[in-house]
Amino acid sequence: MDRLWTNARLATMAGDGIGLIEDGAIACRDGRIVYAGPSGSAPKAAETIDCEGRWITPGLIDCHTHLVHAGDRANEWAMRLEGASYEEIARAGGGILSTMRATRAASEAELVETALPRLDALLAEGVTTIEIKSGYGLTVEDELKMLRATRALGDVRDVRVTPTLLGAHAVPPEYAGRAAAYVDLVCDEMIPASVGLADAVDAFCEGIGFTPEQSGRVLAAARRAGLPVKLHAEQLSALGGASLAASHGALSADHLEHASEADIRAMAAAGTVAVLLPGAYYFMRETDLPPVGLFRAHGVPIAIATDCNPGTSPTTSLLLMLNMSATLFGLTVTEALRGVTVNAAGALGLADEIGTLDPGKACDLAIWDIRDPAELVYRIGFNPLHMRVKDGRCC
Repeated sequence: MDRLWTNARLATMAGDGIGLIEDGAIACRDGRIVYAGPSGSAPKAAETIDCEGRWITPGLIDCHTHLVHAGDRANEWAMRLEGASYEEIARAGGGILSTMRATRAASEAELVETALPRLDALLAEGVTTIEIKSGYGLTVEDELKMLRATRALGDVRDVRVTPTLLGAHAVPPEYAGRAAAYVDLVCDEMIPASVGLADAVDAFCEGIGFTPEQSGRVLAAARRAGLPVKLHAEQLSALGGASLAASHGALSADHLEHASEADIRAMAAAGTVAVLLPGAYYFMRETDLPPVGLFRAHGVPIAIATDCNPGTSPTTSLLLMLNMSATLFGLTVTEALRGVTVNAAGALGLADEIGTLDPGKACDLAIWDIRDPAELVYRIGFNPLHMRVKDGRCC
């Protein structure tokens, strides 16, 4: 064994709950977990770390972010405080297109540099895996630039990064009034060019984004290219996007405030994870709650993410999202914690690799100075992380 963490309380996230093991231990070899169980039965290792009764959870997973971008939209936030709607700002050339202009003007190195403080804030809270979407370039080359910058973040920080192509995020100004032609570009050029850089493809299925028919074309093109898919769906209106995502076998459908029971049945049948984004719900002062009760009733796994982005969820705290998911959406402690571990892994197609403390999985750990896991959901503005471990390395 390379390393053994002992005298710990484990929240393995195995089974249906938190998978509590009192007086537990975790052993790793070559970056993989080889033992997770009672300390008394743990193997010997070259290095033993006494956790002094601390809690260990799987490393946290932020499964929906827009972390890489240039500029900010604080002025648009001020406009919304004065009464302008998200749609009005977008139609006036703000919103996603505002960030597009700043991102197009930035170099790949500048995108990496500006993203690092946001990434570091998430790592400081125990995040070991993060999904990052493109979607602010909206040309083939600028989208690829964003994907390369995303990959580069995984080279300069000890974190697993999963890039997602979100070329169908908005219609760029040079395609104004020609959304179908832009979708052609995404399907025929952008998606093929992203193979090898992107781990998945996403689209924004919404009245201010792309229609279900256009979004379906993007998802179909991604599947033909061998890429998994996910979809921004039912955030601002009910368009059947979640059902569309399920029909393409999507890993996840995200936002879902306006999802119907038919959508949720389709997601359940397809194994599509519901990714809830309480930061965007809070920041946009939404009032339509995602149908958590229906997700429970139909057995749809619920994940939680920051949706870190410059316009509608400028947060870099996954711990805060745990509290918001409980206070705003009514999730239990167990649901919230599973939402940033095992279910978030499922939303990325990585359930066999991360998300639980099971032998064979990557040794990604978060070690906490807490007395009970409920503290991670209960506290606001409090970071009790003692140590972050990525692939068996303390970092």
